[in-house]
Amino acid sequence: MQSLPVFLSDLLKEQYDADSLARIQEGFLCRRPVTLRVNLLKSHPDRVKSALEKAGIGFQTVPYYSEALILKDVREPEIQKLPLYAAGEIYLQSLSSMIPPLLLSPAKNECILDMAAAPGGKTTQMAALSENRAQITACEKNRIRCDRLRYNLEKQGASRVMVLMQDARKLDPYFSFDKILLDAPCSGSGTLCYATPQDARLHAGFGQELIDRSARTQAELLDKALSLLKPGGILLYSTCSILKSENEQIVKKALAKKNVRLLSLTDEMPGEIPLLPTQLEGTCCICPTALYEGFFVAKLEKL
Repeated sequence: MQSLPVFLSDLLKEQYDADSLARIQEGFLCRRPVTLRVNLLKSHPDRVKSALEKAGIGFQTVPYYSEALILKDVREPEIQKLPLYAAGEIYLQSLSSMIPPLLLSPAKNECILDMAAAPGGKTTQMAALSENRAQITACEKNRIRCDRLRYNLEKQGASRVMVLMQDARKLDPYFSFDKILLDAPCSGSGTLCYATPQDARLHAGFGQELIDRSARTQAELLDKALSLLKPGGILLYSTCSILKSENEQIVKKALAKKNVRLLSLTDEMPGEIPLLPTQLEGTCCICPTALYEGFFVAKLEKL
């Protein structure tokens, strides 16, 4: 069993009480199971469950989301060999990353922007939630990641998505959207795993420079998102970080502009999901556990 790096431990001690810190540390020392989302554009939960049973793969359902399954005693390469995976009937996705699209609740005929879309997990989820009837614009500035996004959209049957290989901060101001998902690039502090020395080596680049750079980008993206959102429109801001400098502090900067209000997610967040305390009432931060990655979500309405 590994211990957390001193830098990370000190950083978390500055932000969380002793109980929360202990929960976070315990979560970082766990190896999370593989989870997947059934793609309703191509399949059905019953069909997927039956196929998994025939393949001898155990699973657990998720009370608040019938399309999500937690797999037992299996890793991703084994799932990627299944016909279900090749046909795009399932998408490998963490439970925490499924939350933002659920909270945004995309609907038919809505014009939606996914500002940092690759590799496409949340984009394809929004397409499925809207039964392919929302018009989604998906941005990705990196060519390789953009190609991967297009591949996943086609594989998952998400047919009403327009892909733009562009930095969302540079989108034409004439664009206008009913809803925006900003799953912002971040330090990934909520996804850290130190269960083994090999896991620890994967996070060698985690540090203050990455956190600071991420925060600058997040603030710029959120400012741009609000400029593209229609009055009365909804923006869902999320990160896979548990650091306040990437979460509450970024949202506070947006609220200071006075043209947006914070909507409470307290009643919308499923009660089964473990949460950490936040500095902004109505925002939610998922605690890293043996099952969940650390994840922050905030819902904003443009005035």
